[in-house]
Amino acid sequence: MSLPAPGFWYRPQTTLASALLSPAAALYTAAGALRQFLTTSRTAPVPVICVGNLVAGGAGKTPTCLALATLLRQTGAKPAFLTRGHGGRLRGPIPVDLACHTAGDVGDEPLLLAKAAPTWVARDRLAGADKAAEDGATVIIMDDGFQNPTITKDLSLVVIDGPAGFGNARIHPAGPLREPISRGLARAHAVVIIGPDDHGLRATLPPGLPILTASIIPRASAGISRHQRVVAFAGIGRPQKFFATLEQIGCTILARHTFPDHHTYTPDEIMRLCDQAAGQQAIPLTTEKDATRLPPKARAMVKVLPVDLVWDDPETLKQQLSALK
Repeated sequence: MSLPAPGFWYRPQTTLASALLSPAAALYTAAGALRQFLTTSRTAPVPVICVGNLVAGGAGKTPTCLALATLLRQTGAKPAFLTRGHGGRLRGPIPVDLACHTAGDVGDEPLLLAKAAPTWVARDRLAGADKAAEDGATVIIMDDGFQNPTITKDLSLVVIDGPAGFGNARIHPAGPLREPISRGLARAHAVVIIGPDDHGLRATLPPGLPILTASIIPRASAGISRHQRVVAFAGIGRPQKFFATLEQIGCTILARHTFPDHHTYTPDEIMRLCDQAAGQQAIPLTTEKDATRLPPKARAMVKVLPVDLVWDDPETLKQQLSALK
């Protein structure tokens, strides 16, 4: 379980907390730079597409990975996902088996990815890539790992949540950044901005760096109607994104409950949420990622809102993907 992001990370003005944490941020920055310098990257047997970000969680990497897999299959490729399996106990390399693995075993994101394509969990990314290639993958989509220098990336996409931007633009723990913006973008092949660019990101990005844009769209098959009364809860990187999506489709949110990212729900927590919803003639509603961490007996009691990432210009991206050999 990860702790929730501090509120001051996304305040534009300098706060006392961020100022006091600046020395720790300097050490974090130096450690990251040293790791990049001292580590020799190794090449996987098939092309590797890395979907990463510069901030700590909540940018939209997993929906981006799923959308990339769809485009890759349209080009004739056989994609497989590779992930560290954050929050899971298994080190791998191991293929995710939906019939027996839980979020406690492999993490929550791998369970979502495995519904779409073969998914490998591996702390050693190159070992995982080798196994995926042996299993028949012709291209690997690495969910996260942009800051991991051990494996060579053939295409690195930096995902940015448009409404959140880079927060206060400070390095962890003084802010949400995993590394300085300039250092990270120097390794990127393209940037993916999801949602409206509320912070004028385009004007601040390096000249010549390709910019892809996309939106997160609720899946119509979820059956969540306009004016639906809901008790909403989420334990993801930025729960506010989930609540904003519900508002956009016209739900009436009677209560909002936030939990830490990767939070494992207890039966008592879910019963309290369900009782609150029933008392207000509403439904308990959460994200697809949160649903993987619900107690098995509680899953039928909670409604889930799955979402899809939709590219604004899929053909241009498809051409870039077709060039990967």
